[in-house]
Amino acid sequence: METIDLTLIWALVIALGLFMYVLMDGFDLGVGILFPYAPDEETRDTMMNTVAPVWDGNETWLVLGGAGLLGAFPMVYSILLPALYLPVLIMLVALIFRGVAFEFRFKAKDSKWLWDISFTVGSTLAAFSQGVILGAFIQGFEVENGKYVGGMFDWVSAFSIMTGFGLVAGYALIGCAWIIMKTLGDVREWAYSIADRLLYVTILAVVIVSIWTPLMHEAIAQRWFSMPNFVYFAPVPLITAVLALAFYRAIVQRTDYLPFFCAMGLFILSYLGLAISLWPNVIQPDITLWDAASAPESQLFLLLGVLFTLPIILGYTTWTYWVFRGKVTKDSVGYH
Repeated sequence: METIDLTLIWALVIALGLFMYVLMDGFDLGVGILFPYAPDEETRDTMMNTVAPVWDGNETWLVLGGAGLLGAFPMVYSILLPALYLPVLIMLVALIFRGVAFEFRFKAKDSKWLWDISFTVGSTLAAFSQGVILGAFIQGFEVENGKYVGGMFDWVSAFSIMTGFGLVAGYALIGCAWIIMKTLGDVREWAYSIADRLLYVTILAVVIVSIWTPLMHEAIAQRWFSMPNFVYFAPVPLITAVLALAFYRAIVQRTDYLPFFCAMGLFILSYLGLAISLWPNVIQPDITLWDAASAPESQLFLLLGVLFTLPIILGYTTWTYWVFRGKVTKDSVGYH
């Protein structure tokens, strides 16, 4: 019997954690990004009520991904933290201000406008920082002997700034689709009215990243455009185009649920495209998962804990979304 590849298992666990965070916290960050563009205070109240019961549970996945990365791939952690210290710090501070806004906004009277700003700025900065981190991760880092040797601001580039704005647009898109799915009346109609523009910007960002990434790394270009890989991977951009068209059609036909699931599909395919581009490197351009992995004994010990906690997180998440299913209106006292 062959030995189980613990490194691959841990890569899948961390990939799952990060993807679940991006997908689930993405829509509530998107609600915050759209907050200042809402037509009135009543709409903003309804928007916040759609995510109030679930936002903090969504961030559990970020903790899982970060903790797993530290335990299973300590080299990656030791490279990413000094390389991305400032955008990571900005992201965490933004998430704190955003979390405080949830707790204080509904209790405030004269200072409610201040917590509106905190919610909007926190959501937008957190999303932008995550996009910048993604862009820097795709670019790669200057590493010698397993240690980061670059500068504090090497993450700043035209590409990383573009991916920052692109992720803000993507989060706004899925946030808009969430509002459509969870609301009725004027709030939903307002979300329909801006959904097509958010789709255009998001697809433009996806196209730019898809073209720019192989131009930066010859190995990635070779992977995508050599035969027979070109045929194998062609369904990714093709299905992305189909989902974009389905999203637009769903907006025109005023369907409630399809836009959200199409937006989810766009995120899934973007994540898959990124995985295809970077595999098996965990630090560009040449540090693989197995180069960066911790000792098998450490991986096994930590995996036993994850195998216990992961079902609990999945169960809690599923239960929460089930309890707070249904539409939220301006007159809602609770959730149904």
